[in-house]
Amino acid sequence: MKPVVVGISGASGAALARGTVEELLRRQMPTIVVCSQAARLVWQEELEAPFSDTLAQWQEHPHFTHYPIGHLRAPIASGTFPTAGMAVVPCSMHSLAAMAHGLASNLLLRTADVCLKERRPLVLVPRETPIHSIHLENMLTLSRMGAVLLPPEPAFYLKPRSIDDVVQFVVQRVMVALGLDDSLPPELQYREREKED
Repeated sequence: MKPVVVGISGASGAALARGTVEELLRRQMPTIVVCSQAARLVWQEELEAPFSDTLAQWQEHPHFTHYPIGHLRAPIASGTFPTAGMAVVPCSMHSLAAMAHGLASNLLLRTADVCLKERRPLVLVPRETPIHSIHLENMLTLSRMGAVLLPPEPAFYLKPRSIDDVVQFVVQRVMVALGLDDSLPPELQYREREKED
């Protein structure tokens, strides 16, 4: 199987990144992670544990690979290295803007640029609100290039009871957007309720 790349940038939503990587590993998918320094700081703040602790656990999995953000000679920096696509979870507005303008100054951005030029799936989970016009224009630019913009919106119709419920829903949407699933699991799909008389 071709590997999926998960980029973790410095926006709020570390739980989404953790959930995405762990779901891929649960499926025995080869998984490559690139994490920015800002993302490591957010990880510590939101999950109250160093990113390095989770990374050490992931590295025990036989299908897991990690490359430092500055390692521009990593295989994923080249279009000749086959991947099944990339998800940037969460995606900061800084990273999103760089992608929209073809800037590839680190491995995360370069890998996203490779996905765009090779027409591979690129799923971006942007975390910012409210969104101003430049954000919207950058998102439109990337959408026109083939990227999928997947804001982490809760499925209120499923009546989520916890953050974990919201994370699970978003992670499953990422799997569908990457083309790993045809649709959401039945328990996460919208079901029309019977109307009371």
